[in-house]
Amino acid sequence: MQQQNSAVREEKNSLGSIRIAEEVVSIIAGLAATRVPGVADMSGGVVGGITEKLGRKNLSKGVKVEVGEKEAAVDLFVIVDFGSRIPEVAANIQDSVKQAIEKMTGLTVVEVNVNVQGVAFANEYNEEENRVK
Repeated sequence: MQQQNSAVREEKNSLGSIRIAEEVVSIIAGLAATRVPGVADMSGGVVGGITEKLGRKNLSKGVKVEVGEKEAAVDLFVIVDFGSRIPEVAANIQDSVKQAIEKMTGLTVVEVNVNVQGVAFANEYNEEENRVK
């Protein structure tokens, strides 16, 4: 199996080089998306669920990035809060993720695709938490 290079963006200056790993871009995108009002959680599928069951917070859950030398494309898989206006939440996610990645890494974000995977109902979570005391 071929080993993947984890540093996707490398910049050299007079003091040395700076490398930004693809995982870092994923984490930036995930954090930026979860801070948008109306986003309940990221949808990570089976692997993300297993990681969380083991007690680890997967900060890049629900995020897929493709990073080149100067550009990045992002796919996000989100769960929105019930009652939120989905097109508005999705547009805010796109804007937030684009700004965060460009500001922190210097990469140009060419696209941010938002895939809504579900709707979270607040009363379902409260019932589960209060079931046993």
